Amino acid sequence: MSQTLTTAPSGLRRVVDTVVDILTSPKTGPVTVTGILFVIMFLAGGFSFKRFFSGQVFLNLFIDNSYMIVLAVGMTFVILTGGIDLSVGAVVALSTMIAASMLQAGWSPALVIPIILVVTSALGLAVGLMVHVFGVQPFIASLAAMFLARGLCYIISNVSISIDDPFFRAMALTRIPVGPKMSITPSVIIALVVLVIGMLVLQYTSFGRTTYAIGGNEQSGMLMGLPVARTKVLVYVVSGFCSGMAGILYACYTLSGYSLTAVGTEMDAIAAVVIGGTLLTGGYGFVLGSMLGVLVLGLIQTMISFQGTLSSWWTRIFIGALLFIFIVLQKMLTARRT
Repeated sequence: MSQTLTTAPSGLRRVVDTVVDILTSPKTGPVTVTGILFVIMFLAGGFSFKRFFSGQVFLNLFIDNSYMIVLAVGMTFVILTGGIDLSVGAVVALSTMIAASMLQAGWSPALVIPIILVVTSALGLAVGLMVHVFGVQPFIASLAAMFLARGLCYIISNVSISIDDPFFRAMALTRIPVGPKMSITPSVIIALVVLVIGMLVLQYTSFGRTTYAIGGNEQSGMLMGLPVARTKVLVYVVSGFCSGMAGILYACYTLSGYSLTAVGTEMDAIAAVVIGGTLLTGGYGFVLGSMLGVLVLGLIQTMISFQGTLSSWWTRIFIGALLFIFIVLQKMLTARRT
C-alpha cells in the first residue's frame, strides 16, 4: 500500500514533465499549442452558434481551404530553410489565368495542368537560382517573381475568364460521401495527398533532412557534406510547384481565372505556416502544423460568417493578433533553449 502511494505521484510527475517538455520545446510546442487552439475555437463556435457542431462544417474547412493547404506545404519547405517566398499569391493567379485562357482556347486539361506545373516550377527555380547563385535575399528575389507573375496575368487578360471545361466543372461539383450527410470534393483528396507527400519527404528523405539542416545551421550542413546548394534551390522549386497546384485547385473552386486573384494570399500562407509552429528563422516545423494553421485561419472566417454582423476585416485583425502571439511564443521557446 505504501509502495503504491509513493509510485503514483512519481508516475504522475513523469506525465506532467512529459507534457511540459512538449509544450516548451521549440520543435513541438508551437504546433501543440495550435492544435489545442483549434479545438478550443471549434468548441467555442459550437457552444455559440447553432448547427456549428456539424461534421460538414468541419469538412467545409478542408473544402474551402484545400488550395491553401497545398500552398502552405510549399511555403513550409521554404521557411524551414530560413527563406521566404512572396510570389506564391501571384503564381496562384497566374495559374488560374493560364488554365482559363488555354481551356477557353480549346486545350485539353491533360496538357494544361502539366504546362502550369512546369511554368510555376520554372519560376520557383529562377527564384532559387537568384537566392543561391547570385546571393539575392529571398525577400527581394521572390518579390521580383511576384511582380513578374502578376504582370504576366495582365498580359493574358485584364478581365475575368470563366472556365466551362467538363473536367474542371466535375472537380468543382463532385461530392464524395464520407458519412451521413457529409461529403468532400476531389480537391480535398489532392490537398491531403500533397500534405502526406510533404510529410514523408521532410521526415524520411535526405532532401528533407538537408532542408532542416539549412535552417538550423547552413555552415554546419556544408561541413557535413550535405547538398546544401542543390536543396536551397529545390525548396523554391517545390514552392513554385505547390503554388501551381494550388492555382489549379483554386481554378476548380471558382471556375474562373482573374488577374487580381489571391492578392495578399502569400501573407495568409506565411501566417498559416508560422501559426502552425514553423520558426521563421528555420530549422523547426512540420507540414502537419501548417495544415493546422490553415484550418485555424479558416475557422476564424467560419465563425465570423456564423456571427453575421462582423465585417470580414475582423478576420485580418484576428489573424494579426494570432501571428503576433505565435511569433512571441516562438521567440520565448527558442530563447529558453539557448
